[in-house]
Amino acid sequence: MENEANGSMVKALTQREIETITKFYGAFKMKQPEILDEICMPDWRDIPLAPGQEDSPKGLQEIMKYLFIVCPDIEIVIHDIFGTHERAAVRASMEFTHFNEIMGIPPTHKKVSIALHEFHYLKDGKLTHTWHLEDWFGLLMKSRASAKDH
Repeated sequence: MENEANGSMVKALTQREIETITKFYGAFKMKQPEILDEICMPDWRDIPLAPGQEDSPKGLQEIMKYLFIVCPDIEIVIHDIFGTHERAAVRASMEFTHFNEIMGIPPTHKKVSIALHEFHYLKDGKLTHTWHLEDWFGLLMKSRASAKDH
């Protein structure tokens, strides 16, 4: 595929870039937030930030530690990774048993799946920016439907 702007060929994601993205999501299943220190630039940007979240890998590591407590069986399942060199999109789902209140959403005591849509910038095989969107509203609706069942 040619890039019309400069006539050069568009490069595919490298194997290293795909491995970086896979490790990023694998850190959840392995309960190893420190993996972010290996695969993210020190000034990695997580966009948008959660309330009170530090704007660096350390900020997401704190959120991960919280999620490991309230969702002990959490994992992120990657459905698609696609993009070009240094730019990647990921369609994934965050899956866990909803035993505890999370973000003010009462527990359903059921296995839930939250859609994730994320876009990553990479440089030298490391993440520099991540834009993310999680379907927390879907979890809220499932919670309300579950409450009506009882």
